[in-house]
Parts: sequence; C-alpha cells; structure tokens
Amino acid sequence: MRALTPCGGAAAGVADASLPRLYAVTPDPSAFSDLQVFMDGIVRVLRRGTGLIQFRARSLETDPDAYLAALRHVRAISLAHGAHLIANPPSGVFTQAARIADGVHLGSAALMRCTARPVPEAAMLSAACHDAAQLQRAQALNVDFVTLSPVLATATHPDATPLGWAGFAALAAESRLPIYALGGMDPAMLAVARAHGAHGIAAIRGLWLA
Repeated sequence: MRALTPCGGAAAGVADASLPRLYAVTPDPSAFSDLQVFMDGIVRVLRRGTGLIQFRARSLETDPDAYLAALRHVRAISLAHGAHLIANPPSGVFTQAARIADGVHLGSAALMRCTARPVPEAAMLSAACHDAAQLQRAQALNVDFVTLSPVLATATHPDATPLGWAGFAALAAESRLPIYALGGMDPAMLAVARAHGAHGIAAIRGLWLA
C-alpha cells in the first residue's frame, strides 16, 4: 500500500453502490471474558451478512502493539468473510492501522482538525458526524462515508440529544456523502433509515446482539 500522505482528489476507496447497508461497530474487547470470545462475536456478526465492520477498542489504546495484533486478527476474519474492515486506531498507530485494514475512521474531533484527506485515495475513510459543520468538513475532505448520530437515544452516549428522524433527514439532505444512521439502530430500522436519506445503518449493540 502507498505511504500515507495528506491528499486531495475524489475519494476512491469504495464506490457508493458497493457500500454495504449495515455497518457494524465492535464493542470494546474489554467487555468480554477474553479476546477469543470477542473475535468469535465478530465472526457471528459477519456470518449474518454484515459487510462492513469498524474495529473500535478504546481499552487497547495505551498498548499499541496489542491494538495492532488484535487488528490483524480482525483483518483475517474480515477477509475470510469478504467484509470491509475499518480501523478506529489510536493516533500513534494511525499509519500502521491504515496499512492493515481497508481504511480508517476519524472521530468528529479528529475530523475537524484535518485540513486534507489523511489517507491515500485507494483507502477507505469513514468519519463520525453530529452536525452540519462536521458533514461539510467530511465532504470537503472527500470522506467516503460517514456516520450521523445520535438519531435515537442510545445507551452508548446517554447524555447526547438525539437528532430524531426529522433532524437526521434535514442534515442528510444537505450532504452528497453516503450516510449511516447511528444511535439506537438495529436491522429492523433499515427501511426507515433509508426513507429518511440514509445509505444504511450503523450500530454497536443493535448489530452485535441482532
């Protein structure tokens, strides 16, 4: 893979038409009795047909070697199931993670600090958005797709004010990016999300426990 450098131009990581409708975000590995139980859960999620998964592991951020080792394991699983893998890495191993996975995810704060697309055009780039300004920045950086949240109340961020479907639809209508509805989502809500302008849905609990 090419070295990572800030670059402009149209994003070419994955075509809109080929993006899966379900985007699974992993729970933190620390919530499981051991790492193998966590990996077995990823296998179950992918076997249900989820074609896009984000590896999120806050508990491993202080141990970059452990994070990258776990990411390589998740990468092997995603390849075996024909799924795209997005890394949500600690900043110190951003480059290494992007070389292992199909792409990387930017949190909303990191997104707003970026002045240029931080990965090559061949890599996928996902970003977390919560408002119009963040969607505009993602579009300016040629991000491939974003999550927009929280749509509904969620246990992950109980203090966040939900957008509601009307608020989500209004923001989605102002953006040309593929948008995944995030926050209180599960597979049964896919049709509703699509009717309000979403490309698909993203979820942690809703897809892990489906």
